[in-house]
Amino acid sequence: MPIPRMPYGAPPYAPPRTACPKFTVLLGPDYAGKSSVLRRFADSGSWTVVTCDQGPLDTDYPLIGRARRELLPEALGAPAGRYSPDVLLTLMQLAVVHMRDRVTGAPPGRPVIVDSYYLKILAKCTLLGYANPSLFSWWRSFPQPDRVVYLDVPPAVAWERSGRGAALNPMEHYGDTPTEEGFTRFQDDLRDMLRTEVAGMRVTTLPQGSGIDRAVDAVDAVVHAPGRRAGVRHG
Repeated sequence: MPIPRMPYGAPPYAPPRTACPKFTVLLGPDYAGKSSVLRRFADSGSWTVVTCDQGPLDTDYPLIGRARRELLPEALGAPAGRYSPDVLLTLMQLAVVHMRDRVTGAPPGRPVIVDSYYLKILAKCTLLGYANPSLFSWWRSFPQPDRVVYLDVPPAVAWERSGRGAALNPMEHYGDTPTEEGFTRFQDDLRDMLRTEVAGMRVTTLPQGSGIDRAVDAVDAVVHAPGRRAGVRHG
């Protein structure tokens, strides 16, 4: 169906809203173990897992993977001023809109779990000075989760999981070079901003260091009524 042309000065075209299935967002700071939890749900075969991880979790959308692996690292690593903040946000928006589309198009009859949704990207962009209130307002207008499960990790553990900074990308720490101080300070600020962003949503917060099994159980419990578990197995 062609998009109708709008007269000059008219409000931008917005596609008609369709019914959106309920979904749960798995949220947390970097290296909290979200990918391991999502892998458990993906392996169960009974959940729809929405993520931009083009590793083992989602290989069906190569365009998103190329943007994440090739274009975004090049833009983030370029000399200061080469690319404007709006260029960086445009690349990140590919991921945000992709997740929205996956959520709204999820097949019926299966619980849906989403990796961070727009919440974490928005928080990181704000902390690193890539703020765009108009764009962020649009992201916040997307379908909202039925529940957020917040998976936390002690900063010292996250630092070790990052290979003591070896695996960090520029959106996981303050400063040009990864340091434990810059990483810890950024992750602390990220926690605060994520908690602010989800204020008013239904949030289940797991204690730091809860582990994969407990996180899987927590998500399963908030999505399914007693006696209707999704059958996600441990180990």
